[in-house]
Amino acid sequence: MRRLQMFELEDLGWFPRTIRDLATDYLQFIETRFALHKPILLPLRQMLGETGIAQVVDLCSGAAGPVPALYESLIAEGIPASFTLTDKYPNLSAFRRICSLHPAGIHYIEESVDAASAPRDMTGIRTIFNAFHHFTPEQARSVLACAVEAGQPIGIFEFPERSLATIIPLLFTPLFVGLATPFIRPFRWRRLLWTYLLPLVPLTCLWDGVISQCRAYTAAEMLELTRGLDGYRWTSDRAGIARTAGHLTYLIGIPGGIPGISGAR
Repeated sequence: MRRLQMFELEDLGWFPRTIRDLATDYLQFIETRFALHKPILLPLRQMLGETGIAQVVDLCSGAAGPVPALYESLIAEGIPASFTLTDKYPNLSAFRRICSLHPAGIHYIEESVDAASAPRDMTGIRTIFNAFHHFTPEQARSVLACAVEAGQPIGIFEFPERSLATIIPLLFTPLFVGLATPFIRPFRWRRLLWTYLLPLVPLTCLWDGVISQCRAYTAAEMLELTRGLDGYRWTSDRAGIARTAGHLTYLIGIPGGIPGISGAR
């Protein structure tokens, strides 16, 4: 499928924060429930080992996504790591709850942080989990260039892909949201209101979920975005996810490597 640069509701500045936060809560629940952090562990572990950097600055965090599960898994393996959550539209209630559960290793920035213009003094491995497709090619390149200008490693990890195998199941998203809502914590009456009585959350997740697949980048397209960003070793690839038809597509940039481009084409 040709990539389509359409809009997602959660990207719109005027979109109601309450609906955006409830939608990202659902995404975080799904990522945790189905252990979607597991395919990310190996490449992230390699980044931590190769760079010797233990601090991860997560951009476009949503409601924290796979970060809590990644942190717990790394600590269980004896790998020291800490994470800082950031977002252009931060879900502060989710950030506060996650950080209260892991006060020693997960922190957050309350102010809005644009991944394409993150401060140079924001040091650490920069990550984006399942949000890189939100950016146009020009914006996506700016995200990568911003990390290069700051001299920070960057890892992009995406599950969306332009495939009917991923789009068709998402047509049932309203049903999935309805089934999942009673189990999402913390319990909030407004979650019931905007899911069952006025179903803006299921409809938002449906639209944004389908559009996410249409906007997804392939490994080769990600790699193409790095042309001219020299002084980094760029690696991009696509890995299958056990017991599913899905894939993890990722792009990793490490400073101080071979200038130019290497990796999957």
